[in-house]
Amino acid sequence: MAEALELEFITDDSLAGFRLQRLEVYNWGTFDRRVWTLRLGGKNSLLTGDIGSGKSTLVDAVTTLLVPSHQVAYNKAAGADSRERSLKSYVLGFYKSERQETLGSAKPVALRDFNSYSVILGVFHNAGYNKTVTLAQVFWMKEANTQPARLYAACERDLSIAADFSGFGSEMVGLRKLLRASGVELFDSFPRYGAWFRRRFGIDNEQALDLFHQTVSLKSVGNLTDFVRSHMLEPFDVARRIAALIGHFEDLNRAHEAVLKAKRQVEMLTPLVIDCERHRELEQTTNNLRACRDALRPWFATLKLNLLEKRLTSLNEELTRHRVAIERLSEQRRAQQGQERELRRTIAENGGDRIESIGQEILQKQDELERRKRKASRYEELVRALGQTPAATGEEFLRQRSETAKWRETTEEAEVRTQNDLNEAGVAFAQGRAEYDQLKTEIAGLKARVSNIDEKQIAMRRTLCQALNLAEEETPFAGELLQVREGERDWEGAIERLLHSFGLSLLVPDRYYAKVAQWVDQTHLRGRLVYFRMREGVRGELPPLHPDSLVRKLQVKPDSPYYDWIEREVGHRFNLACCENQDQFRREAHAITKAGQIKAPGERHEKDDRHRLDDRRRYVLGWSNAEKIAALEKDAKQQETHLANLTGRISTLQKEQSALKERLSVLSKLGEYTDFRDLDWKPVAVDIARLEGEKRELEAASDLLKTLTSQLTALEGELKETEIQLEERKDKRSKTEQKISAAQELQQQAQALLTEITEDIVQRFDLLETMREEALDGQMLTVESCDNRERDMRDWLQARIDAEDSKNRRLSEKIVKAMTEYKGIWKLETGDVDANLAAAPEYRSMLDQLQADDLPRFEGRFKELLNENTIREVANFHSQLARERETIKERIDQINESLTRIDYNPSRYISLEAQMNLDADIRDFQTELRTCTEGTLTGSEDALYSEAKFLQVKRIIERFRGRDEHSDMDRRWTAKVTDVRNWFVFAASERWREDNTEHEHYADSGGKSGGQKEKLAYTVLAASLAYQFGLEWGAVRSRSFRFVVIDEAFGRGSDESAHYALRLFAQLNLQLLIVTPLQKIHIIEPFVAGVGFVHNEDGRNSVLRNLSIEEYRADKQRIQG
Repeated sequence: MAEALELEFITDDSLAGFRLQRLEVYNWGTFDRRVWTLRLGGKNSLLTGDIGSGKSTLVDAVTTLLVPSHQVAYNKAAGADSRERSLKSYVLGFYKSERQETLGSAKPVALRDFNSYSVILGVFHNAGYNKTVTLAQVFWMKEANTQPARLYAACERDLSIAADFSGFGSEMVGLRKLLRASGVELFDSFPRYGAWFRRRFGIDNEQALDLFHQTVSLKSVGNLTDFVRSHMLEPFDVARRIAALIGHFEDLNRAHEAVLKAKRQVEMLTPLVIDCERHRELEQTTNNLRACRDALRPWFATLKLNLLEKRLTSLNEELTRHRVAIERLSEQRRAQQGQERELRRTIAENGGDRIESIGQEILQKQDELERRKRKASRYEELVRALGQTPAATGEEFLRQRSETAKWRETTEEAEVRTQNDLNEAGVAFAQGRAEYDQLKTEIAGLKARVSNIDEKQIAMRRTLCQALNLAEEETPFAGELLQVREGERDWEGAIERLLHSFGLSLLVPDRYYAKVAQWVDQTHLRGRLVYFRMREGVRGELPPLHPDSLVRKLQVKPDSPYYDWIEREVGHRFNLACCENQDQFRREAHAITKAGQIKAPGERHEKDDRHRLDDRRRYVLGWSNAEKIAALEKDAKQQETHLANLTGRISTLQKEQSALKERLSVLSKLGEYTDFRDLDWKPVAVDIARLEGEKRELEAASDLLKTLTSQLTALEGELKETEIQLEERKDKRSKTEQKISAAQELQQQAQALLTEITEDIVQRFDLLETMREEALDGQMLTVESCDNRERDMRDWLQARIDAEDSKNRRLSEKIVKAMTEYKGIWKLETGDVDANLAAAPEYRSMLDQLQADDLPRFEGRFKELLNENTIREVANFHSQLARERETIKERIDQINESLTRIDYNPSRYISLEAQMNLDADIRDFQTELRTCTEGTLTGSEDALYSEAKFLQVKRIIERFRGRDEHSDMDRRWTAKVTDVRNWFVFAASERWREDNTEHEHYADSGGKSGGQKEKLAYTVLAASLAYQFGLEWGAVRSRSFRFVVIDEAFGRGSDESAHYALRLFAQLNLQLLIVTPLQKIHIIEPFVAGVGFVHNEDGRNSVLRNLSIEEYRADKQRIQG
């Protein structure tokens, strides 16, 4: 390391470099109506005076001469608000404010009007080169409500306001001419003016003047990092960069929204178009099924014709067989009839007529006997069923018949009574069952929620919320947000009765009001619904409450967003006095009793006892329903017992009714027997026995007759068999002929159906044949079953058609709903498109347009903007910040070069260390910037074009722009992370010159006293000034700028650190203008050659007095003596 230069300058270099000789001001602030001059003579000077006397006004004049206007913060060192002082306030001479009674605001009072002008002038001299530079600025007001106009003047000779900036008339044109004529260079803007004097002062860049300005505003030193950031490093103007980024992102965001919009439209249109195509296919399928249904009759007619042809062939063959058999049997019958006639004639000739007569009579008597026995047996069964003994005589029968009539009458009456009891029990059971089911439904609903609102109202809200896609929690009932306070349960029944209707009122947020109102208007609710519109931001005052007000017994759910509205509404509606006795009740105008009697203004009284006061099933208030569930479950248990009892009674009555109906049936059947003779079979049996005896006697008298009779009997049997066979054959023939006739008629009918058959119908036959197996489930087809099978297949087809129609209807509704939703979202694009099935081609056309053109075009534009504009701009921004980071590092290196020349302590120097800030916000920001620009060097479009890349950029830009709910936080964040100075924290290393080893490390001045912090800061400041001003160490002749203003900093620090700084600046041979209040002069006095004393006795006009240090000391000694 190079050996440190000694800083003990020889006396000849005390005035080296450009130094301020004097400062002149005219009409500047409270320095009014004359030229005021601060004389420094190129040496250290002290500017002092009371607070508010005008010291900072002169400092601001110096700053205005040397610093660009956009960087000047007037009275910054004195801590004034930027709004208190401005260039205009200095030019017009604002010195106080007066209240305007009419407007109620303050108005500044000026020393000068708009016709005056102001001048500030500084003369700098370089003794080593005998060079003088004068800088001046002239100000005047062109218009009342604008900032002053300004003229910059510079000259390489000594000028003064009195000699060179006066006597030019009333127009600034005259002053311009005057100055130009005397060789003064004029400028209309600071950049050219600043470049001019920087070149003369040997200042290579604007950073030196930035440091000059920062030194002016130097206050007490806090920590090292803040000091270096604020006073050693100039800020980087990122506002334009950020504005450009935001501007590019706005274009990108619009392109991104266009892509999202197109994708969203494609997402909505794709299923809609698919559904339209599906609807068309279903419509075609349904039409085919209808055509098949229409072709059923002719198709079945062809099937029936085929079956009939086969049947007629078979029937004709069968008819022929019947005719042959009939001819044969007819011939056989004629022969047997001849034989019968011959036998009867022979028997008659041998006495056979009486035997035949007796035989016929016996047969008749036997038929009568059987008939009477059957009736007697049935009668006996019926009588014994009644527990009686059958009548044996006619008298008993008549008596029994009379008793039966009486029994029937009493039984009918009993059955009617039983039926009535059964009806009553059935109605009671049905009502009880309905009440029980309602209770169970209500209990289940209550267990599924915490609300006391009944299931019907809950279901109505659920339907509304599902229809409008709302959360039920956003639309509470008023009762869900209110409950009776724990200590007021005696009043619960009366309060529940009074607030019942209000508790069932629905609360609808203002943002959903329009949708809810429309839905309610268009929907049949099957019930009553009351709802309130919850307007946002509407607050009203609570009415004064009666001391015993019912409102005080209510509690509003504390976390409800509708708390204020409920509290106010209940206060207005239910401010009734709760009366414990009738005396109070009679006195109050608006009151309620525990029994539920209500007294309203206007002498109206009401008490509604249609429901019990303690019936918790009707309670609706509260956000807990445990008590209501318990009450309902108790009622349900009682209802179960009641239903069980009813079931037992119904069963008993049904058994009784069944027995009575059975008895009535028996009695009714007994009533059919009216004559005992129909039951008395014994006389008939006696007659039969008598006739059979007579017949036996006649037959025994003749053997021949017996033989003939036997032959006749056998022949009769054969004849009867032949006749039976003949009749059967004739019957079969007749039936076959009928079948043939019927078949022929069916054949004609089927053929008639086919007369007008079309080719289109015939084409359906093959399809019907393929459906036949599935439709008829493999059933065999016959002529008789054709119509039934046709009906079955028609029903099957109709069911298919109905199912397809149902699917198509649902699909149609879905399509129209989707179209309506699409039109609702994209009104501009669908203004001329209807929401119906006929518009399906138009929606397909929109989808084709989006997929083929719009979406690719939007995506291409988005990709172009993302890659070529936004990410490139982000990359440039990132690179600029990186360059600023390197600049800061270089600046710290340059300051360190100067620091090595300064002895911080004997044989030791200070070196600054710039360390990366580990702040999470800054590190995250740097990471996000790198992430945004990853892939920019690879040329891979795939890497750049991605939603993730856009979202990365969006996160940063949104914070730059300021999110709505976080604008202040985002503004602070942006200022923090984009100021590269904040990327570093600074530490100082105190090192030995001998071997550069570290003696002590100062981490952000942590743990150091205030004086030590100030000493370190002054050391760094001095090194920075030496670097920026290009101080030539130890040179007698120097072109460098040597003037520094320190406003009040020494007055705020410790005496020790101030002495150190003053000695250090003396070693650097800098000219100091030190500004400090009167109280701190003793610190500065040894280091200055002159004193400028500012005084403002009346607060209106400032005066300036110049003293040499000797004069000042003499005055001070005289005053103290």
